[in-house]
Amino acid sequence: MGRKRRTGGRNAKSGRSGSGIIQLARRQVINPYQPIELANPDQIQKLHDTSMRILSELGIRVMSDRVMDIFEAAGASVDRGTSIIRLDESIVMEAVTKAPGKFTLTGRNPNKRLTIGGSNICFGLVAGPPNVHDRVNGRRDGNLADYENFIRLAHHFNAIDIIGNQVVSPMELPANNRHLDTYFANLTLSDLSFHCTGIGRGRALDGIRMMAISRGITVEAMRSDPGVITIISVNSPRLFDDAMAEGLITMAEHGQPVTVTPFTLMGAMTPVTLAAALAQQNAEALFGLALTQLVNPGAPVMYGAFTSNVDMRSGAPAFGTPENTKANMIAGQLARRYGLPYRTSNANASNAVDLQAAYETGMSTWGAVLGGGNMIYHAAGWLEGGLTASYEKFILDVEIIQNMTEFLRPVSFTEDELGFEAIKSVQTGGHFFGAQHTMDRYETAFYRPMLSDWTNYENWEAAGAQEAIERATLLWQRALEEYQEPPLDDSAREELDAYVAKRKEEIGDAEP
Repeated sequence: MGRKRRTGGRNAKSGRSGSGIIQLARRQVINPYQPIELANPDQIQKLHDTSMRILSELGIRVMSDRVMDIFEAAGASVDRGTSIIRLDESIVMEAVTKAPGKFTLTGRNPNKRLTIGGSNICFGLVAGPPNVHDRVNGRRDGNLADYENFIRLAHHFNAIDIIGNQVVSPMELPANNRHLDTYFANLTLSDLSFHCTGIGRGRALDGIRMMAISRGITVEAMRSDPGVITIISVNSPRLFDDAMAEGLITMAEHGQPVTVTPFTLMGAMTPVTLAAALAQQNAEALFGLALTQLVNPGAPVMYGAFTSNVDMRSGAPAFGTPENTKANMIAGQLARRYGLPYRTSNANASNAVDLQAAYETGMSTWGAVLGGGNMIYHAAGWLEGGLTASYEKFILDVEIIQNMTEFLRPVSFTEDELGFEAIKSVQTGGHFFGAQHTMDRYETAFYRPMLSDWTNYENWEAAGAQEAIERATLLWQRALEEYQEPPLDDSAREELDAYVAKRKEEIGDAEP
């Protein structure tokens, strides 16, 4: 039985005019500024040297015989009794230098192709929370209906470039095949690229194959024009599990980008000092990155970082902290040292969409952007330390992303922009409200927010005195009304339907 096809709402608009929500037009965001470098070259070298000692003297424990075979063939020391692999700097660097410094990612809409690396930035949807929240329905278990709504929101708002791995987990669906339903939603309700699940070979292959179907090309053709990406998480400290290894190998074999991201929390998964955490993070990341190149030299990869601290009183993760911001920036320096694209995040630890959520997200976003991040993951909707996907937080984050996007737009210094004639045209003590220079630009001169309210107090009060959180609720509801489903060829939809049905039958009760 085919899936019910839902078409979108009304009046979806982009740009600065029209009846829809006012938002910036979609564009590839470029960072025109030099990244801030918190660590000097000697300090970066010390981090590298310590990372090499970790890899050569301590090693990484792996749960996969296949990974041990690959590294052993490359000359690494493999202790089969302890499952620990130790490798010299020469092996690591020879492998990592084969990775490209930049790659493209093409979803089913080629007009939204992303360039990852260099000075390019893309912003991704939150990924992985088991819970979902909004002010209308409260906090609840993740489910497919909310998952689909977040994909609609991601498609509707131009600020979102890529879909994360399960923006919210549909807990009512079987764990062994729910990825098929989420992939289907990604490919029918949006036309963006997405992160497929890297837990095991089956889930990775399903993402690759379904993206190829939606694009009307073969899996083989997608080797040279990647369409999906994955994140491989290292189980810090220094543990690489077999499912993640199989996901990494599968993606690399098929030429699809892999992001290797240790999840390192200072005081819990690493020593309490930032330097130690970064050295360990770097060793773990380089291990996974080297593996991709041993599998398929030249396969696209991304250096991933997710280092922050814990609250030493409770042990709970903390994000958007000064330490987290420093880690975002220095990890960017490490990625550039190896000539690799850089994935980071702008997380927060707040349990509500409140002042804490705003200032922590602002802090971590600045660290991610000024640290040279190429992909800012979990950029929209992350709440409660990643345990909840929030509708209102999504709207707040889109506003933050749009503000950042406009900040990154270069300033023009043409004669017309310098405005000497405009200054000359207004008498001393006058004003520029009616000047021709102003009249020619007043609609587009400044960033126009969708969430902020710039009216004076009296007008704000007369209009109902709505605070930002209330306006955010109205905005996500309005966005879902305006949403329009992107067209998809009927034959591609039918093939996706058939693929999902066949794979569910094949998987049955077993893990894919």
